[in-house]
Amino acid sequence: MAAQPACTRFSDNYELKEELGKGAFSIVKRCVQKSTGFEFAAKIINTKKLTSRDFQKLEREARICRKLQHPNIVRLHDSIQEENFHYLVFDLVTGGELFEDIVAREFYSEADASHCIQQILESVNHCHQNGVVHRDLKPENLLLASKAKGAAVKLADFGLAIEVQGDQQAWFGFAGTPGYLSPEVLKKEPYGKAVDIWACGVILYILLVGYPPFWDEDQHRLYVQIKAGTYDYPSPEWDTVTPEAKSLINQMLTVNPYKRISAADALKHPWICQRERVASVVHRQETVDCLKKFNARRKLKGAILTTMLATRNFSSKSMIAKKGDGSQVKESTDSSSTTVEDDDCKARRQEIIKITEQLIEAINNGDYETYTKICDPHLTSFEPEALGNLIEGMDFHKFNFENVLGKSNKAINTTILNPHVHIFGEDTACIAYVRLTQYIDKQGHPHTVQTEETRVWHKKDNKWQNVHFHGSRNGSFSNTATQYDFVNHK
Repeated sequence: MAAQPACTRFSDNYELKEELGKGAFSIVKRCVQKSTGFEFAAKIINTKKLTSRDFQKLEREARICRKLQHPNIVRLHDSIQEENFHYLVFDLVTGGELFEDIVAREFYSEADASHCIQQILESVNHCHQNGVVHRDLKPENLLLASKAKGAAVKLADFGLAIEVQGDQQAWFGFAGTPGYLSPEVLKKEPYGKAVDIWACGVILYILLVGYPPFWDEDQHRLYVQIKAGTYDYPSPEWDTVTPEAKSLINQMLTVNPYKRISAADALKHPWICQRERVASVVHRQETVDCLKKFNARRKLKGAILTTMLATRNFSSKSMIAKKGDGSQVKESTDSSSTTVEDDDCKARRQEIIKITEQLIEAINNGDYETYTKICDPHLTSFEPEALGNLIEGMDFHKFNFENVLGKSNKAINTTILNPHVHIFGEDTACIAYVRLTQYIDKQGHPHTVQTEETRVWHKKDNKWQNVHFHGSRNGSFSNTATQYDFVNHK
């Protein structure tokens, strides 16, 4: 049925069932249409909690989804506005993520990869024909309609999608996921539909060998690679991939967006439309093995922020809600890529930078009392110092304060560079920054150490608290044990 304005209450047409997922301002439940018995996923948004900008985003997402009706897109079937709640009724997709399904298959070939990217391109082409740019194409947004063999790939999550006129190029804001961002977005140049094709090129590369074309733990270095279009086809895994497949990737990963292939032309590429004749049908076990590792890495990275925010009932840009039988629905709030800041948003960003500086000052001074006031008692941290383990609670950090930091009386100076603050709803924020720490060793020589850090903050009882920390640098490193190296050198 086509999406249309509702003239009755939600409860007149649908019966709500179990919960599938939850966000800060919404909840997703399975629902059954009373007249047909068909199952859907109902996203229920509490509009009382929305700001005017949040409401505009909700209306934009619903408007975009209404005009997209394609077998390879998660479809919006109904949109019902009531006094305090807005209901969006979507397909209930039960097949899980495409990438997870691939690693469970007994056989996977280049021809299978061709079929997967064809369906993705079909969905993207439909979006572009209707003046829609998705802006967040990535594995997490590629779902399967059901668990059945050969189930259709479904493109989901239009929370970051925008509407464009024809081949319009403009600066629509910095939005997307790091490894899939196009050069023009990173350069903050005008962009349009071609950003989706770049992301498709990244996805196709992964589909063929199980790892991405651009990769670096350091985000700055990753962006340098992407902006330069620096990727290759290393042996031996690429030796068995046909030239036609590489040709399509090259046309998708063309740095100049004006020379990049379109979705319509990509669908006409021989590797897609003449798959039976061109694409290899040899099983690619090495690809499956690499894809398993790739899936595990991205799940871990997602768990550090997304899962934590979801379990604490915070808002996140993209949340996967799962029920017992494997049903899955995507929820989007488009909160992590806000590009137009109002005064309130700017003020909160400054609050987060200031409280982060206070926390680092407490670490530098060995002030455990202040540190505990700023941090949540159940603080989680992911850092090499803990040998790759996710640490919860304060004991790990207390040891460093009592045995290292508190015994140091030498000067330490810290500078925060390039702080990027993302606001998630009213009471959650995330800050990522580079931290430069200066100190003097025992011989009187000055040293500077660079670390990359991310902190998640939650506002409780009108006070910001650090609830999660993620840090990395070359050599030993820890949230509070950062100073351990410095003390040893003094």
